[in-house]
Parts: sequence; structure tokens; C-alpha cells
Amino acid sequence: MSELIVIGYDNHDQATSAYNEVLAMQGDFVVELQGLAIVNVDSDGKSHVETPQKIVGMSAASGALWGMLIGLLFFVPFFGLALGGLMGALFGKLGKSGINDEFRSQVNALLEPGNSAVVIMASKITEDKFADRIGPFGGKLLKTSLSEEDEKELAHDLGDAGVPNATS
Repeated sequence: MSELIVIGYDNHDQATSAYNEVLAMQGDFVVELQGLAIVNVDSDGKSHVETPQKIVGMSAASGALWGMLIGLLFFVPFFGLALGGLMGALFGKLGKSGINDEFRSQVNALLEPGNSAVVIMASKITEDKFADRIGPFGGKLLKTSLSEEDEKELAHDLGDAGVPNATS
């Protein structure tokens, strides 16, 4: 099971500091990352995703899944998959998991123009240590889970859709 955590901040500097702390926590084995990004919303309301460092050990399949989750959460195009039918099917599968319309709405409510968020996908997390270390940065935290079965199904669907290396 993977934990998907989104922490909203009022500015990019706060988000960057929290992002760096999450990277440090990975080094201290507090969290095992599958994905980590900063999402910034510009003054026009457009989302911009930064992944300043590649996550060690991220496979092509988890990378494709991570890209898809970011795209679906923040309506950022990924892999050129702006195909209505495929997107509808993926939204449908996600709706059965913890990443439903309500969660996406909560995430989008965090990100007003000028705000930023740190988005974390973790396969393992020591919750009390994580909370102690991320707490000083403030922000509003949202969390949901994605089962291993959901991840496999989504990676398989991405492979069937022709996403390069989605299932390798």
C-alpha cells in the first residue's frame, strides 16, 4: 500500500524547505519514497510541477504511475495522454481507490494562485517521526492510500495505453 500525502503551503519557499526535509527523512529511513514533487500555482492559476531530484530506486512503472497521479490530481498533461476515453477510464479506476473526486477537490482547494504543495508518494512511512519533522513547516496536510492492487492495475492500464516503460 502506498500513502499519497499532499501538504499545501502559502508560498514556494515554505514548500521547498518541507520538500528538502522529506528528502532528508528518506535518508534517515523515516519515509521510503516512490515519488516526490513540488506543485506551484502561478498568478493565472496554472499548476507547474517540479521534481528537483530523481527518487533513487524508482522503477519505470512507478515513475509512470507517479506521473499519471500528478497529472490527474493537478490537471497537468502527462505523456500526451489527453485522450478522453483513456482519461475517463483512469479517473474511474482512481475513483474506486482513495483518490476520488472528494480528495482531488480538497487538493485543488489547497492550491490557490501563489500557493505551493509538496506531493509525496511513500511505500513506507514512520508516521510519528514524519509528523514531528514536517510539523515545524506548517501547511495543511491531506492523505489517502492507494492499495498495491490499485497500483498494479493502473500501471497495467498505462502499459496497455502505450505509455513507454509503464510496466517494465
